[in-house]
Amino acid sequence: MDLIEAARDALADAHVPYSEYRVGAALRTADGTVYTGCNIENANYSNSLHAEEVALAEAVKDGHREFDRIAVTSGVRDGVTPCGMCRQSLAEFAADDLVVVCDEGDGEIGEYTLGELLPNTISEGTLDDARAE
Repeated sequence: MDLIEAARDALADAHVPYSEYRVGAALRTADGTVYTGCNIENANYSNSLHAEEVALAEAVKDGHREFDRIAVTSGVRDGVTPCGMCRQSLAEFAADDLVVVCDEGDGEIGEYTLGELLPNTISEGTLDDARAE
């Protein structure tokens, strides 16, 4: 099963009573293991979980720290990309060359690197530099 398909399968588990905007993600580790996630909304919107976060949390919980590819889709196949918060979360564990595949429907995909989507990210090095000053 390819990553887009896995992300689409994850849509079925989304809990979206407020926005009705389903998102699924499939994250592949460096060893080829795939973790999926879906968005889980909460009446207190700030407590909602994003699909990418859920997939990342599952992978990290299982001891993975290296990733090479993530696919993201929505129920409307609109080419959704990870939001800024999810980009930053991914950057904690993935290099700038992490491939981000976005489902545009009808077999079309958008493809980016994490570095393109989040240039000049806040990193451990950023914090080290700030402490050194």
